Amino acid sequence: MYNDEHNLYNYTYRKDGSELSHQRETVRPAGQPGPQGPEIEVKPVKKNRLGLKITALALVCALLGGAAGGGAVWAAVRYGGGNESEINVSNRPATQVALRNVDGKTAMSDAEVYAANVNSVVSIRTSATAGYNFFSQPVQSASAGSGFVLSKDGYILTNYHVVKGAETVTVTTYGGEEYSATYIGGEEDYDIAVIKVEAQDLQPVTLGDSGDLNVGDHVLAIGNPLGELTFSMSGGMVSCVDRAINVDGTPFNMIQTDTSINPGNSGGPLFNQYGEVVGIVSAKYSQSSGGTTVEGLGFAIPMNDVFSMVKDIMANGYVSNRAYLGITPQTMTENWAAQYHYDVDAGVFITYVEPDSAAGKAGLKMGDVITKVDDTDIESVEDLNLAKKKYSAGDTAVLEVYRPDGTVTVEITWGAAPREDQAQQQETQQYPGNRNDNSGGGNGGYYGNPFEDLFRYFYG
Repeated sequence: MYNDEHNLYNYTYRKDGSELSHQRETVRPAGQPGPQGPEIEVKPVKKNRLGLKITALALVCALLGGAAGGGAVWAAVRYGGGNESEINVSNRPATQVALRNVDGKTAMSDAEVYAANVNSVVSIRTSATAGYNFFSQPVQSASAGSGFVLSKDGYILTNYHVVKGAETVTVTTYGGEEYSATYIGGEEDYDIAVIKVEAQDLQPVTLGDSGDLNVGDHVLAIGNPLGELTFSMSGGMVSCVDRAINVDGTPFNMIQTDTSINPGNSGGPLFNQYGEVVGIVSAKYSQSSGGTTVEGLGFAIPMNDVFSMVKDIMANGYVSNRAYLGITPQTMTENWAAQYHYDVDAGVFITYVEPDSAAGKAGLKMGDVITKVDDTDIESVEDLNLAKKKYSAGDTAVLEVYRPDGTVTVEITWGAAPREDQAQQQETQQYPGNRNDNSGGGNGGYYGNPFEDLFRYFYG
């Protein structure tokens, strides 16, 4: 045990933590237990100062000789007893990391990917009013996350949950420059947001094709774990592509990776081996429903899934072509089926249809149950939302709809989500930093078949 009362690093093998006397030690002959044996006083051995001087001289000569001759250096030290000790020291020159441009053709080392992109990654800090104390004074909440530069003139991409509800957003670059950022727009269903700083000549990333990823490909993440270990890089592999998971009823299509991801990494880039951004780091699987702690299950949003929306947000401040049906949906249940004498107990039950919406124009009505969108079976609202993400405004689809008098097929043309509907995402959502979670910052719960109640969604 360690005895820390007087010296933090004193060590004793005694269970009571007491110190051995440094003035006198006793050694008893073998076979004579207890204090009956004669005590032998052990005196400290006097230092051989001449030997130390010779030893030091030998080391200096050996090191100087090795430095002049190159290669591995070894020092032979001879003591009075004739023993020799050898110390091998390498003089290999430090590896020089080449600063390469990301061209999408040249595979890069991990160090080269970091050097080429670290100046494009930013640290994001947010604050907001989380409530009021007993004296009616505002209580501030803070959170931290990551992001990456999209353009030289200051557009930055991050997760929606990193800046959701924030009153102030501060961006810090690798070089230490600090900027106040403005929220441009976001899409909560895809967990993306674009912010902007007033700067010129920033270094943007190069976006890659996430559709080219294969299971087993090497990937890297740069971000700010814990909001303190800024601009850290971690590496791993792609564990799965097109992994469907669910966040508070919102379905996501994700890249699964064993790259180390922690609170503060949210919104940071996921790079392929060519130094291109193929994903947006978003979530970590940290604990099972049974309380088992797990590692190596991180998730990133594929760039291909959000690229057009990011451009739309940069141009218009919102996603102008997000597919919109115009209904109030409810997941069909056995209780509803029994109540309304329906022959189906799964699907999306329509409780309201907006008159001029895509659903209204296609002839859908209250009481209809959507059971299929094109070739995708629909059993819940989550299924419908996930299927809807495959379409943009103006696309067409065929719905299979159950009605008490029979099943029909309905062709629809997806409408565009109203801008005011999307603008309310930023205004009405509670700031996440005041939630409680074992992963830090604010959080929600990832869940859904086959991972129901398994995921923990971390913010900042």
